[in-house]
This record gives sequence, C-alpha cells and structure tokens, in this order.
Amino acid sequence: MMRESQYQAGLIRRIESRFPGCVIFKMDAIRQGTPDLLILWNNRWAFLEVKAHADAPEQPNQEYYIHRFHEMSFASFIYPENEEEVLNALQQTLESSGRSRIPQS
Repeated sequence: MMRESQYQAGLIRRIESRFPGCVIFKMDAIRQGTPDLLILWNNRWAFLEVKAHADAPEQPNQEYYIHRFHEMSFASFIYPENEEEVLNALQQTLESSGRSRIPQS
C-alpha cells in the first residue's frame, strides 16, 4: 500500500498538469484538522485533505473543516479510489462561478 506522502506527491503533479499555472501550498497544521493542500487557480481556491486510501482514519476536526471550506468554495477528502471524481468536481468548480457538489465521505 502506498504511503500518504507518496500519493500526495503524485497527486500534486497531476493537479499542476490539470490546472496549468496553479499554486499549491502544503498546509502545516495551523489548526488541528486543517486540510493538507490549498490550491489557488486564477481567482478561485480549493482545499484537499489527502488520504492514502478510502479507509484511512480521519483526524479530529478534518470533517468540520472540509464541510466549512466546501460551503465557501470547494473542499474534499481525496484518495486513490475517488481521485478522478474529486478532480472532475474540482475542475468544474474552478472553471465556473458556482460550486460543484460531490459526495463527502
């Protein structure tokens, strides 16, 4: 099984390829539960919480922040099993003025 850090490194490359010119910040836990990645593209933003697999445990407050940030723009848990669905929803959100809804875990 792939470690989260390995998956995250490849995911960042795939996001950069899909959204040319985007800026991705790896977020240090300023607050417990803050999502792993902040993606800035044009005048839009999104947060992703990276997990190595669908059954990876959540840390305290992660669900809260994903929900809160998704209400503002876009935020989601992402792991290999839902990557394509999440990236498609992210693309729809970043390319439009509205928000896209995807199932939250």
